[in-house]
Amino acid sequence: MTKDIATPIRTKEIMKKYGFSFKKSLGQNFLIDPNILVNIVEHAGLTKEHGAIEVGPGIGALTEHLARATKKVVSFEIDQRLLPILEDTLSPYENVKILHSDVLKADVKETINEEFSGVEDIMVVANLPYYVTTPIILKLLTENLPIKGMVVMLQKEVAERIAAKPGSKTYGSLSIAIQYYTQAETVMIVPKTVFMPQPNVDSAVIKLMKLDKPAVEVIDEEFFFLVTRSSFAQRRKTILNNLTSQLPDGKLKKDDILTALSKAQIEPTRRGESLSIPEFGALADALYPYFH
Repeated sequence: MTKDIATPIRTKEIMKKYGFSFKKSLGQNFLIDPNILVNIVEHAGLTKEHGAIEVGPGIGALTEHLARATKKVVSFEIDQRLLPILEDTLSPYENVKILHSDVLKADVKETINEEFSGVEDIMVVANLPYYVTTPIILKLLTENLPIKGMVVMLQKEVAERIAAKPGSKTYGSLSIAIQYYTQAETVMIVPKTVFMPQPNVDSAVIKLMKLDKPAVEVIDEEFFFLVTRSSFAQRRKTILNNLTSQLPDGKLKKDDILTALSKAQIEPTRRGESLSIPEFGALADALYPYFH
């Protein structure tokens, strides 16, 4: 058994050997607690028949745990300086492929077709760079990829927003955008002390399992998301005020918005945070004819 990468001593050794310094702009924080990595992999429910996609492998701490648990791991790494390090640290594992690529620009579907033949289910498992967490998750969910779900580490506050339920302070358009596609739950809180360098905030691991079909059926997905975003533009405002100020020509169409609210059986004085995803679906469909 090779020594775990994710220990303070081994991480420092590797960084010293390669003269590596952290880039704040890339949100680099390396995990130095192997137990947490074991937990993350367990939450992903991986077996030797599974494949894993990772984003931002760093020096390979999580990658090696994924390699031990699965049939194949493909990691996207944007920082060229890490490529020789990963080649070294992951040399014991033949089932790992590192792609020097920005996952936000990559054709992930194409990568899956090329790299994962003969693999049963694919999970995205990653310690995501904080500054691009949301765009990465949304890209991977909206591109209709053949993945089963994700287990990802991100800022605790973002995880709370993603998994929030209607009526809570953290529930918003991000909660809806992600829960439209997945069943979301926070599975563990990770203190900032287990990272090098230490970030300013605690992290959380969130599990997002893809639903067989979206949480609600709507006439037009893009319009549904526009309505949800508009409803939270100013949290203190009522749904009527937000829709009137945010939707195209909303001020001129205030009567139409009132009609649609009535059709969807939603009081105009309610706030966005009180509406469930099915209610937003009904509202978007009721508004749709007036805005197309």
